Amino acid sequence: MAKLYFYYSSMNAGKSTTLLQADFNYRERGMNTMLWTAALDTRSRGMVSSRIGLEADAHLYARDTDLYSAISVAHENAALDCVLIDEAQFLTKDQVWQLAKIADTVGIPVLCYGIRTDFQGELFPGSAALLGIADALVELKAVCHCGRKSSMNLRVDASGKPVEEGAQTEIGGNDRYLALCRKHFSEALGG
Repeated sequence: MAKLYFYYSSMNAGKSTTLLQADFNYRERGMNTMLWTAALDTRSRGMVSSRIGLEADAHLYARDTDLYSAISVAHENAALDCVLIDEAQFLTKDQVWQLAKIADTVGIPVLCYGIRTDFQGELFPGSAALLGIADALVELKAVCHCGRKSSMNLRVDASGKPVEEGAQTEIGGNDRYLALCRKHFSEALGG
């Protein structure tokens, strides 16, 4: 029976690397996969790429993409053995349910990888939906500068100072975000 998986963490835990390794494992065994990433992240250029230099072509999804339809059509043309979604925090609630339907009715495992919370400690909509309905939840570990597990994402400005307000989504990497444990996240925000 196919399942909907959610692999989540703070930033810099190797989510994209883990996704690409899973994709490689399927393909090495002659199986077909379909990769997706968020069009919102303009750095992606239609690729899932990791900080360690691995990358693979991916389809782009936007808020209005019907993932159930797109994946079902692709599956009819060339049977899919697995669907892998990067940047899953940017999925809508409806898209998460579409992916659950792929697992439940089409029978294709769906592996979603994303950040659990934003720079204010709030759940992203896609992450909230996945935490609610995924069959399997897997936390990937990142490490704070103190050695504890990172669970928070601190947004910083160009001079490295913490940012407390702003839009939930602001694309950036190590130049804009620090993965911290809850203690150091709170201390950075003056708590």
